[in-house]
Amino acid sequence: MKKWWLAAVLLGLSAVLAACGGNGNAQGGAKEKMVIGYFPNIDHAPAMVARENGYYEKALGKGVDVEYITFPDGGTFMAALKAGEIDAGLVGPGPVLNNFSNGADVKILAGASSGGTVVVASEKSGVDSVEDMAGKTFITPGIGCTHDVQFETYLQQLGNDKLASSRIGGTLNHVTGNPASYAAMFESGKVDLAAVPEPWGSILVENGAKVIISSDDIAYGNTLPNTVLVAGSKLSEDKPELAAKLVDAHQQAVDFINDNPDKARKIAIQSIKDLTHQEMDPAIVSKAMDRITYTTDVNEAVLKEFGTSSYDLEFLKENPSFDGLVAHGE
Repeated sequence: MKKWWLAAVLLGLSAVLAACGGNGNAQGGAKEKMVIGYFPNIDHAPAMVARENGYYEKALGKGVDVEYITFPDGGTFMAALKAGEIDAGLVGPGPVLNNFSNGADVKILAGASSGGTVVVASEKSGVDSVEDMAGKTFITPGIGCTHDVQFETYLQQLGNDKLASSRIGGTLNHVTGNPASYAAMFESGKVDLAAVPEPWGSILVENGAKVIISSDDIAYGNTLPNTVLVAGSKLSEDKPELAAKLVDAHQQAVDFINDNPDKARKIAIQSIKDLTHQEMDPAIVSKAMDRITYTTDVNEAVLKEFGTSSYDLEFLKENPSFDGLVAHGE
């Protein structure tokens, strides 16, 4: 009986050890987890391509499990990053600068895309030019988000006090919402204008909206990194080897988009369909992607100018220094 009991114990112990080893890395320890976030927007195509082609998984190795979370706006992304719910991902510079100025632990590792923000007006709005905007309602993904700052900076540069958000004494009413819902909001008449990323700008135009401010004319146009790859210091400083591998995978994705635009478009269309249940016309997506430059470069000087604009628009209480924000930039 004792021999039988000892054999059972040893068998059970072997099973436990095998189970632990099966979920571990090459050294037998538990796998690390990397959670990456991004949005269902065309300017976030590098994350979609990297996910589809397995670039993150290949670069980080078998000892790291990669998971993905998608977000509707930069505010919720940054909240997740600060809470440790994600380790890295793609987001617009507006929320990054706003949170960094308030002491958030965030580093920009690389650029992802630039350009692509447009301001469009609904058919029902009666807006045919910027001069018609007074008293109208505009929508952006978030308060102080990248597209919001670009639009409001453009208006501020006109020098017309009425053409500003009511938040800072102007006549324009500002609301926020998920870009995937803008077409319905235009149709209902709830909003007149949208400062929006691609492909949603092109989709709204296809449905009858009119471009009032093009991606070339809006503030910071194509010079601003419209989307950046960011991480917290637990990754960028405590695990620099993993951070470097993540950047390498990101570079592969950007190169793939530039070398294989047709394949990248198909990946983006399918990814956005999976996330939003909206299937987009390939011709529309092709036009949208043509308005965007995919690059890992980061123009730190432009980022700092953009941060000053956020302060001038009263999204930031103080005009902070952004030194140290960019871990890998120009």
